[in-house]
Amino acid sequence: MEVTMTEELRKERLTLPDGPLRVVLDTDTYNEVDDQFALAYLLSSPERLRPEAIYAAPFYNQRSQSAGDGMEKSYEEILRVLQCIGKAPAGFAFRGASNFLTSLERPVSSPAVEDLIQRALSSQESPLYVVAIGAITNVASAILIEPAIIDHIVVVWLGGHVVTMESNQEFNLCGDLLASQYIFDCGVPLIHMPCFGVTSHLLTTVPDLEACLRGKNALCDMLCHRVADFTSDPFGWAKEIWDVGAVAYLVNPGWFDSRIMPCPRITDDCHWAWDENRHSFRTCFFLNRNGIFRDLYTKLGGISG
Repeated sequence: MEVTMTEELRKERLTLPDGPLRVVLDTDTYNEVDDQFALAYLLSSPERLRPEAIYAAPFYNQRSQSAGDGMEKSYEEILRVLQCIGKAPAGFAFRGASNFLTSLERPVSSPAVEDLIQRALSSQESPLYVVAIGAITNVASAILIEPAIIDHIVVVWLGGHVVTMESNQEFNLCGDLLASQYIFDCGVPLIHMPCFGVTSHLLTTVPDLEACLRGKNALCDMLCHRVADFTSDPFGWAKEIWDVGAVAYLVNPGWFDSRIMPCPRITDDCHWAWDENRHSFRTCFFLNRNGIFRDLYTKLGGISG
């Protein structure tokens, strides 16, 4: 695919503007416990974020029987989160891909992909921010079907590890390797949120959640329950709430150490491959864990519904 976006415009898009941002969230919500926090954080930050749609992403591990089953379970979990806050899902929550990308000639269409294309093309003055916190299948498929959306979106993707690490054996990236490679190759403005080395610092504990969230509202109780059920031995245990990082970057990029640099390729064995002549992307190297969690807990505790 020929990329027509100039480097000047791409770098401009990689710096967040002031004011509210139009946002959609692409999430494998049932895969772990962190997506639920990210979705709730997105919905409770109206001073900065204007959520327009939520897309269910596919995943395949011990919590699903197939990629499509993972997507369906994620869609159902999205509905449960929305129910806790009294948000109607009609026209807002969409099913995504039922399988991973197997060829760049065969993008995976879905209601989520169709909605993303429509919303992106309606963004004439300011871009639509696409926060992706699972396998990037839906977003890659939308670009493959309608490459023109590159001019209208900024992708914030949580996948892979910090670029100073050699290996990228990470769940989101390896879950749909072809889609991951394509997102790094296609020239879309990309803000990369790494897992190990960056969002691995977003740790919480069962006592922390009990003290800060328990009893605040139905959603907070649901989140406490999800995390407590994730371990059989909570003593001395902490859980990464990785996906919150992608939303937090849009809320306040000042919480992050990030920089614009040439975008690497992803090799077939999930390593970074560098070429100084490539287009630019932005990647993060560190975050302010305490600032993010203080804002997260304050907002989640104030949700009514």
